[in-house]
Amino acid sequence: MGSSSGTKDDSSTFGPSPINVQELVKGGPSISIPPQYIRLNQEPSASFSVTPTPTIDMSCLLSEDDLELHKLHSTCRDWGIFQVVNHGVSSTLLEKLNHEVEGFYRLPLEEKMKYRIREGEMEGFGTRCRGDGKYDWVDTFNIVTNPVRKRRPHLFPLLPPSLRSTLECYLSELQRIAATLICLMGKALKIDEKEMTELFDDGLQAVRMACYPPCPKPELVMALTPHSDITLLTILHQVNGVDGLQVKKDGHWLPFNFIPDALVVNVGDIFQIFSNGVYHSIEHMVSTSREKERMTVTFTVLPNSKADVGPSPSLVNDDNPPLFRTVGMEQYFNDFFTRKLYGKTYLDHMRIQNGHQHSST
Repeated sequence: MGSSSGTKDDSSTFGPSPINVQELVKGGPSISIPPQYIRLNQEPSASFSVTPTPTIDMSCLLSEDDLELHKLHSTCRDWGIFQVVNHGVSSTLLEKLNHEVEGFYRLPLEEKMKYRIREGEMEGFGTRCRGDGKYDWVDTFNIVTNPVRKRRPHLFPLLPPSLRSTLECYLSELQRIAATLICLMGKALKIDEKEMTELFDDGLQAVRMACYPPCPKPELVMALTPHSDITLLTILHQVNGVDGLQVKKDGHWLPFNFIPDALVVNVGDIFQIFSNGVYHSIEHMVSTSREKERMTVTFTVLPNSKADVGPSPSLVNDDNPPLFRTVGMEQYFNDFFTRKLYGKTYLDHMRIQNGHQHSST
């Protein structure tokens, strides 16, 4: 999942769906699927179970366990996704967060629509078009939370007080976890901690609360389009224990099995670029359930607005030339939002091909 604080003028591409999926499914199993949600020729979903994805023990990382640091390094290199246990976020806070997110999605539609996505903007409640005229089968609430000065006055500050307070506590915990992981991933790459902190310090952070309603014909819709995140790091919390996430490993879609109370971390495109291809962002999608509603909270971390997106100078030399071009954060975002979101096409756009850089158009 990628997030942005920016706005776009092309409301035909980025405007919200006029349909609320939660309201639509109240019509029962006989509902007609609106054409803007129907997706034919989908990639085949996972049809078998696999070895669970790697687990990283945060307490071992914090105790400077070299074996756990090596495991983090190999996991980011070979998988690009892992579950963090012993992360320090209390089960009480997670239960409170679950209660508040579920409560938000149980509000009457007119209450939720106070936060609706406005034309030409990317934040708020609703579902955005993916750029091909199609919508995912999901209702989301996307808000930029950092830098605090970028918070839109009609969104985060006006949330129900209990939800806002709980989110603030949760965000504080995830900022700590993200900063620790990013610095340790840099350490594993033998990059100085100062270079890492300069990259993400006071960077863009956003939260995405998502509700994936059940669908009577799940084979016709897609809950989340296959893609890799454009972020440095993404941290996912599964609210109500309903699975649906799938990841692409070695060309095959695999079901993701969640560990209760673990946080799921995936490497974003920017970290793959920054590591000059050592680490890999994970392509993922979400399938729709015929009977069960799924809810999640996603926290995304990106560099600060003054940073450049490109390979770390610490990793590039004559023997290891840059595999990706370097652009400013603003151009990185602008380029992304002019392209159709699918797979890892944007990361491929950032690659240097045969010694030549792509144009930025």
